[in-house]
Amino acid sequence: MEEVNYNKTIVIGAQFCSPQPLQLFIKKKVYFLGGHGYEVKDDIGNIVFTIENVLGFFRSKLIVFDAANVPILTLKSKHFTWHSRWQTFKGDSTDEKDLIFSAKNSSMFQFTRKLDIFLANNISEQVSDFRMKPSYMESNCDIFAGQSSTLIAQMVKKYTAGSVFLGRDKFMVKVNSNVDHAFIVSLIVILEEISSSGQSSTHSSTQ
Repeated sequence: MEEVNYNKTIVIGAQFCSPQPLQLFIKKKVYFLGGHGYEVKDDIGNIVFTIENVLGFFRSKLIVFDAANVPILTLKSKHFTWHSRWQTFKGDSTDEKDLIFSAKNSSMFQFTRKLDIFLANNISEQVSDFRMKPSYMESNCDIFAGQSSTLIAQMVKKYTAGSVFLGRDKFMVKVNSNVDHAFIVSLIVILEEISSSGQSSTHSSTQ
């Protein structure tokens, strides 16, 4: 649950809040025999997180592991939704009681893919707790707290031959001090998953 203690923004855990601004690098990995994952490093090359795609019967999910290879989050798209909703759970769970937050397109009809993020305790979802605002070509993205102009993180996509021809995208993420970087990384991965799959509205009455 998101907390603000001494100007800290905590969603996944206080251990993921640094007193200094962080610069992280996310590399998408596409495997020869199918599937994909992500590798997250800090600015001196240390592994911070690894994210692996786990194939399911109907739809795959992504599990986020910390540097000690402990699963801390599971990211999963929800079936048959108007707004391409993704849910994030604690550890390797997909049980509703372990839901941390949901992310979805802010509108079914939009020229740029803006995402609204709702914490699990925000039942009404009348006002989002966080917002993602990518550029038109999604080459960069700003992440804001609530409906304010308070910027908590920024992403810039790095275009290389590997990203163009092999789908191995690279992202540079700047995370403000005292902002939960595990939360920010999960948002960037969700945005990339929605973008790369071409997810948009699908026919259903479920949001």
